[in-house]
Amino acid sequence: MSCNSKNHSGETGSKRRVLLMGNPNVGKSVIFSTLTNKRVMTANYSGTTVTAAQGDMIGAKVPAALIDVPGVYSLKAASQAEKAAVDMLDSGADVIVAVLDATNLERNLALAKALKKTGIPVIFMLNMVDVAESRGIKIDQKKLEELLGAPVIKTVAVKRKGFNRLIVELNRLLTANNADVDTAADSAPSSAEIAEQVITYTDYEEQLTDKLERWTIKPLTGIPIAMLIVFLCLAFVVGMGKAVRAALFLPLLNQYYIPFIERLVAGFTAEGTMLYAILAGEFGVLIKAVEWPIALILPYVFFFYIVLSFLEDSGYLPRLGIVIDGLLRKFGLHGHSIIPISMGYGCAVPAIIGTRTASSMKERLIVSALVSLAVPCIAQTGAFIALLGDHSFVLLLLIFLVSFVVMFISGSLLNKVLKGTLDPVLIEVPNLLTPSIGSLWKKVKMRTKHFMVEAEIPMVIGIVVAALTIETGVLEYVGFIVEPVVVHFLGLPPEASVALILGVIRRELAVLPLLGMDLSLGQMFVGSLVALLYIPCMSVFFVLIKEFQLRWALVISGTTIVTAMIVGGTANYGIQFLQWFTFTLGGGN
Repeated sequence: MSCNSKNHSGETGSKRRVLLMGNPNVGKSVIFSTLTNKRVMTANYSGTTVTAAQGDMIGAKVPAALIDVPGVYSLKAASQAEKAAVDMLDSGADVIVAVLDATNLERNLALAKALKKTGIPVIFMLNMVDVAESRGIKIDQKKLEELLGAPVIKTVAVKRKGFNRLIVELNRLLTANNADVDTAADSAPSSAEIAEQVITYTDYEEQLTDKLERWTIKPLTGIPIAMLIVFLCLAFVVGMGKAVRAALFLPLLNQYYIPFIERLVAGFTAEGTMLYAILAGEFGVLIKAVEWPIALILPYVFFFYIVLSFLEDSGYLPRLGIVIDGLLRKFGLHGHSIIPISMGYGCAVPAIIGTRTASSMKERLIVSALVSLAVPCIAQTGAFIALLGDHSFVLLLLIFLVSFVVMFISGSLLNKVLKGTLDPVLIEVPNLLTPSIGSLWKKVKMRTKHFMVEAEIPMVIGIVVAALTIETGVLEYVGFIVEPVVVHFLGLPPEASVALILGVIRRELAVLPLLGMDLSLGQMFVGSLVALLYIPCMSVFFVLIKEFQLRWALVISGTTIVTAMIVGGTANYGIQFLQWFTFTLGGGN
């Protein structure tokens, strides 16, 4: 078979088109970042890249665009991510850089052979050879090149080894006349036969890492390990966040920034005026725009991203998915769904987009609904910690327990109501690795910066709305309308209605206004429950429309409002009953 340039040349304008392809979790995103100097999110689990990233390739002798294609196991397009990958391949390319995992070579060879059959020139990168060799796996590079009929380059992507030869081979193919391309993969041996010919196993003494890999996927040991890890992660985020707030941010805010802003605003408007209240009052824009996102939430966000990045890069998250696969199947999900759900604890938007790796629309809808309903994003989690952490760690844990219970009940109901089947899916189980400190730090910085850019403007808008709502008297009118729900049913003060208004803009804004109110522990808990389950913020609503159309976005959002009110009201009456019962039991004293 020869390569037809009309069908396969993927030039865009004057740029050549290079596709970076491979199974999920083989290091493509790390390679993409190195070859383009463009930052993309990398993680040691499948499903990170669900849309293609594109950047100009460094070191190319001719202008070339490198495209990081979503990970695929085959060219059969079993999911939306795989369909997108196949569509990109069908649209043409000048060269394919196919990444192979040296620790799981045989599994990767099926895709390698399929890519050879396309007739597009292919370069194979044999990545993670250091991990393979540390486990006694030796691969005959020359023999593999002979059997695949294409260059094979040994690579350690995280250490930037092998890239010099890759650039040389890419330039050779990009500047050559590729009118005839070898597609001998049609007659090549099977994947198993190739692996048998090129892989040699040497004596290997089992290490602690190997034992941990087994322990983390067996229910008997995996469940206790998972519970311990979750508890340690929460304790780390809460403890370190509170320490940094108390030692650094709050002193700077209260002793220096707030007095400075109050003097500044008092210099051009009198205290007690509407302008002063909007700028430096109870919901003063100049104060709350710094206090809420930076002094209250940023410390928790920063340490949460450290934890999340560590769990990603270590390869633990997919193992957690295997352990709880049986539980997730009870409400129509695979263990693989733990990936987008865990992403939801960072932000619901990438979590919903991440459902594109799901094998059915039913699974996508269930995960997206659960993330929108009961998974608090990191900003909202930080707000919960700021509200409850100083008063009751037990109530804080109870919020997350309610979150899990609501997810279980809602998922079970959705599994019965929604039509569709749970198609079989292959769960990628990566090696347990020691995360690169440099890579982890870059990821934490990138995510923290993204949070500040994404959160600051909507939060300022929310603060302006709150200030205007309070100072113009609109809050009293709104409070009167919603009083039967907010005051009588939820047991919250009338001014808590401002939290419901702001929660539409950002999820954490449904919690932060409660910080300045004189609430009992019971009211804090009820307010947190309502905020947890309340309508997703505007950005989540719009991504739901984009992914599932307006009808489903309205159904999901409406369901969250109803659920929030029912659960919040039930909790309020339950607390009142406990208080009455305790009072009666104590003889009224």
